[in-house]
Amino acid sequence: MGALEWIIISGLLMSAIAMVGSITLILKEQTLHKLQIPLVAFAAGSLMGGAFLHMIPVGLINYQGHDLFFIWILVGFSLFFVLEQFLHWRHCQLDKKDSKEPLTYLILIGDGLHNFIGGLAIGGTFLIDIRLGLMAWLAAAVHEVPQELGDFAVLIHGGWKKGPALFFNVISGLTFLLGGLIVYLVSHQINIDFLIPLAAGNFLYIGASDLVPAINKHESLISNLIHFLSFTAGISIMWLIKVIF
Repeated sequence: MGALEWIIISGLLMSAIAMVGSITLILKEQTLHKLQIPLVAFAAGSLMGGAFLHMIPVGLINYQGHDLFFIWILVGFSLFFVLEQFLHWRHCQLDKKDSKEPLTYLILIGDGLHNFIGGLAIGGTFLIDIRLGLMAWLAAAVHEVPQELGDFAVLIHGGWKKGPALFFNVISGLTFLLGGLIVYLVSHQINIDFLIPLAAGNFLYIGASDLVPAINKHESLISNLIHFLSFTAGISIMWLIKVIF
């Protein structure tokens, strides 16, 4: 298969992952919490491992160690920093109005933007190297599972019915495919090598800023050990992919 086919398949699969959120309807909240935090730790390790073991080494070769490579990493990191700041600001503004329903729309919009930018970056990696694209997609997909569990729960508690919540979650996931198709269409006109460090910056920000803080401040020694082992398992999977492929 060519890059376009991989972009389409990965985009559809990423959207399908949104349906995993429906598990929250059948699991007890305590059970969900026990599963979600180790999944977050595993996702953090996968994202960090994907950035350091795959994207950065390949990007360094393409850019021959030029400073521009590291600038693009910082751009990718900063882009998601600014996006999260904006979404947090909007969240605070809506909280002041005591309106829960708009918050659920904000979650869908934020998830859609996140997936769209991720589709641009990961779609670009498929165009440069299919194996690198598969690794990047896998790391992003692992991150999406705990995120979708949380997002779906918020939608249901915010007044959405099961059907519409699933439908719009899937639609927000399809923006990943949209981003991938756009980067494919423009790849013949512009150099897309910058998308590798951009994706690396994206992975580093999500892993270090969003996910690690959620797993490193628990009082139980056993919980901390489980979370650390889950984190290292995520890194190990990325390392095994590098060794095998």
